Amino acid sequence: MTVDTRRVIVNVANVSKHYGEGDARVDALKSVDLSVHAGEVVALLGPSGSGKTTLLNIIGCIIDPSAGKVILDDELVYDDRWLRGDLRKLRLDKIGFIFQFHNLLPFLHAQDNVALVLKLAGKSSAEAQRRALELLDYLEVGHRKDAMPALLSGGEAQRVAIARALANSPRIILADEPTAALDSKRAGIVMDLLRKLAAEHYACIIAVTHDEKIYDRFDKVFHLRDGQLDRGEAM
Repeated sequence: MTVDTRRVIVNVANVSKHYGEGDARVDALKSVDLSVHAGEVVALLGPSGSGKTTLLNIIGCIIDPSAGKVILDDELVYDDRWLRGDLRKLRLDKIGFIFQFHNLLPFLHAQDNVALVLKLAGKSSAEAQRRALELLDYLEVGHRKDAMPALLSGGEAQRVAIARALANSPRIILADEPTAALDSKRAGIVMDLLRKLAAEHYACIIAVTHDEKIYDRFDKVFHLRDGQLDRGEAM
């Protein structure tokens, strides 16, 4: 598939987030603008408390902005209020999440961990299992489909988690410290997979990270400090 790199998949416009009022007010984000295009893999860097996770959670439709607009995959989803009533379905439709720790359900084997997301989206059990195995094979862990999470290596578990994030073919993949629990070799493999996924699935990937060993795998790096975002630098 040829990716139209001109297409903006995530567009955050003048987004702010504050907690409390008056003397107790804390501004977590201040008039943030961010655009990420199809096929791009970008990083959000910054010290603890700079607003990285807050911004990721706003893009993920998990917390409310205090002001601004959020456009996801050509749909205006927030304009001073959420414009969809069912945010859970919005997340299922548009967004995949990858975390530092795989967060796989310990009582389900690898294939069922992936299939569960598809079932929640309304797929039949047979279709969910077929798609789950297809994704595990694509990520080269299909041979571990019957393994319980406790028996997977760190790299295998993270690949299963990536398969779960891709289950509903989201255009947006949000990753919170996706390689922090991996050694340098496995971190590089995971980032190369994410780059491949962005290109082949016409998606964008936004990662919060402190992992210096993967900085060269990003197309662009944005820095957050005191709730303000820079314009980003190409890598």
